[in-house]
Amino acid sequence: MTSTSLDVERIRKDFPVLSRELPGGRPLVYLDSGNSSQKPTQVIETMREHLAMHYSNVGRAMHVLGSESTEAYESARDKLAAFVGAPSRDEVIFTKNASEALNLVAYSFGNRANTDPRFTLGPGDEIVISEMEHHSNIVPWQMLVQRTGATLKWFGVTDEGRLDLSGLPELVTERTKIVSIAHQSNVLGTVNPVAEVLARAREVGALVMLDASQSVPHHPVNVAELDVDFVAFTGHKMVGPSGIGVLWGRGELLEAMPPFLGGGEMIEAVWMDHSTYAPVPHKFEAGTPPIVEAIGLGAAVDYLTGIGMDAVEAHERELTAYALDALREVPSLHLIGPDSLDLRGGTLSFTLAGIHPHDVGQILDDRFGIAVRVGHHCARPLHLRFGIPATTRASFYLYNTTAEIDALVRGLHHVQKVFA
Repeated sequence: MTSTSLDVERIRKDFPVLSRELPGGRPLVYLDSGNSSQKPTQVIETMREHLAMHYSNVGRAMHVLGSESTEAYESARDKLAAFVGAPSRDEVIFTKNASEALNLVAYSFGNRANTDPRFTLGPGDEIVISEMEHHSNIVPWQMLVQRTGATLKWFGVTDEGRLDLSGLPELVTERTKIVSIAHQSNVLGTVNPVAEVLARAREVGALVMLDASQSVPHHPVNVAELDVDFVAFTGHKMVGPSGIGVLWGRGELLEAMPPFLGGGEMIEAVWMDHSTYAPVPHKFEAGTPPIVEAIGLGAAVDYLTGIGMDAVEAHERELTAYALDALREVPSLHLIGPDSLDLRGGTLSFTLAGIHPHDVGQILDDRFGIAVRVGHHCARPLHLRFGIPATTRASFYLYNTTAEIDALVRGLHHVQKVFA
């Protein structure tokens, strides 16, 4: 068991799936929250209750159900704004996931509908990302440079799994329009030095975006203190449902950006030859939104806030320290990423010499009921950089225990015996 002040046993009782027995009587050991977290009863029941007793479309119906649904939906926006320290609720845009939030921002650059010089993009202009990004923070920018003729550049990654800042002044220059990097790597667990990158970006007038999908669920995050321009994250990694994500952006930038999608609700008025658009945030929320999912995400925020993100962070830090020590005892295990607690989160990716990660994952699941993720984790360029096709990844959250890490270590020893 863990010695943190977090009452993990009480928390685990909130997550029905954690009490499940798998075929053969194996208890579930869920170490895949970096992929998608499990959901507490409080979130499940909030969504069920809304669907059963309050559901209606939002922003349209002039009746009791419509009012209740709209109020619950907009209340979720308020909760998200407070959770990440947004200066204004109107700076919180609901999307279907972090990928859509990243695409929304990328769409605004080089768009003929946007004449703001901060978003004009063409040959000679540059976008900077990093080699450790999730595909969702690579592909939209690749598509953008294909449309505009701009140039895509990227930070390298050191052998220790850190962002290589040695060439920062040459990489981020007066030609850079936006720097978009992960706040925390979904493979390495690395927490990136945002302040240093931001300082250089401000020197040259570039915007900065963070993919915070792996940080917002695990650490206190305050967008005003980060002082960046855009932050994207997703609900399903923070004990909320899938199908709902968030883009936070500076109000003045969101006002300058054209709509990403057209349709109902995002309009002010429509004629046959042109339309005018609703104010932010509704300008970016075309059509019927993921109503119940947003309300479920609001319930997830309530749940995490009730526990306290400082406590969540401290618990995961203790788990990570324990896991780093425990995995060192597994022969021929090679950790990909930082091997200390310094600027890292609870995501550990590794290889076992001579054993493919897919075999590792299958045996852990079949024999021990341990759920980990295997593959390149939607970060193939990072795996190419380390010269490996795939890794095994164990990722921790507020409901995990050191006993589960012990189970992982026993499982890895068994995998090695199988392939001996």
